[in-house]
Amino acid sequence: MKVLLIGSGGREHALAWKLAQSPLMSEFYAAPGNPGVGEHAVLVPVNIEDHEAVSAFCRDKAIDFVVVGPEAPLVAGLADRLRADGLAVFGPSAAAAQLEGSKGFTKDICARYGIPTGAYQRFNNAPKAKAYIRAQGAPIVVKADGLAAGKGVTVAMTLDEALDAVDDCFEGAFGAAGAEVVVEAYLDGEEASFFCLCDGKHALPLATAQDHKRVGEGDTGVNTGGMGAYSPAPVMTAEMVERTMKEIIEPTMRGMAESGHPFSGVFFAGLMITKKGPELIEYNVRFGDPECQVLMMRLKSDLLPLLLATANGTLDQVSAEWSDDPALTVVMASKGYPGAYEKNTPILSLPDAGEGEKVFHAGTGLKDGALVATGGRVLNVTASDRTVAEAKDRAYALLDRVKWENGFCRRDIGWRAIDRETGSE
Repeated sequence: MKVLLIGSGGREHALAWKLAQSPLMSEFYAAPGNPGVGEHAVLVPVNIEDHEAVSAFCRDKAIDFVVVGPEAPLVAGLADRLRADGLAVFGPSAAAAQLEGSKGFTKDICARYGIPTGAYQRFNNAPKAKAYIRAQGAPIVVKADGLAAGKGVTVAMTLDEALDAVDDCFEGAFGAAGAEVVVEAYLDGEEASFFCLCDGKHALPLATAQDHKRVGEGDTGVNTGGMGAYSPAPVMTAEMVERTMKEIIEPTMRGMAESGHPFSGVFFAGLMITKKGPELIEYNVRFGDPECQVLMMRLKSDLLPLLLATANGTLDQVSAEWSDDPALTVVMASKGYPGAYEKNTPILSLPDAGEGEKVFHAGTGLKDGALVATGGRVLNVTASDRTVAEAKDRAYALLDRVKWENGFCRRDIGWRAIDRETGSE
């Protein structure tokens, strides 16, 4: 098969690494990719925002299958365009991608189909949003409705924080994403990420993970796109997975089909496990980043047939096999992230990874032939072992051999799971 992968982050490096292992692959391209992705695929300088250019490349190379990694091209309708050209595509239509593209759309689907989530209201002006917040009190959650690169959510512990977050949205801090605001109830519990392939009619549960959103150790500081993750998430017991499928995934799949937007791709459900059980915080319509890195490390099956079955509507005919060993990834970010940071700082060398280890490139580039950090989140140092504690030790031992002066990381990734393992919780 001739495959094109769309995207350039750590998630795409993990997908490329796994896809490249498939015996079904004959030619593999990535647009635009990154130096890590380039280890596995031919990088092509196609502008992924130019759907005609992507389509022309697919025609030119007789591409059989396109895997869309990030959310922005999906929300912008790239999958629709390529399907209209007769291509098999992994990723939802623009209409179905509203599950991530609009927080309000997702909340309305939850309300319509009885999916457990926090109570909410939608607002298109600041005074009404603020009046509602004052009536509800804190803690409370304020979200920019649209895509804000993981930064449009404020979990406000005080009224002032919540009111400031409303101002941020309506004053343009998140661009067009903040033109509408969703204010929702604060859910108390433990967060988990649940991944499930869906072809519109059938669903195949994949695996669970837990992300670390806050920039500082002990889950302190501002929210980021994610500073590390591990899989599986111990809070997601077999019973909790079963309830998530029955109470959240299946009604969503049914609701999307009934709404005329059948969902084909990966459901990434951000969950809060409360005293009531699993409740939906949000949907993403692509693999998580950095969760994808630990999922791919644990997946024993060939990824390509799973994604193809999703695209072709035959998910009921495949299954996924997973390693019992947990995997853990630590994000190395540029100093200053998630605020302003210096770009193009030199990464002098990366360590050789052993079996069960991998350094994924997230925000890297080549400048005059040398590796540089181009993004906020730059490397995902990943390892698996028999326990989360052992996987953590391996990941940090690998990370400590990275030679990059401008990098920083959290040193406590996996702490919840390790507390459970050691019985100190």
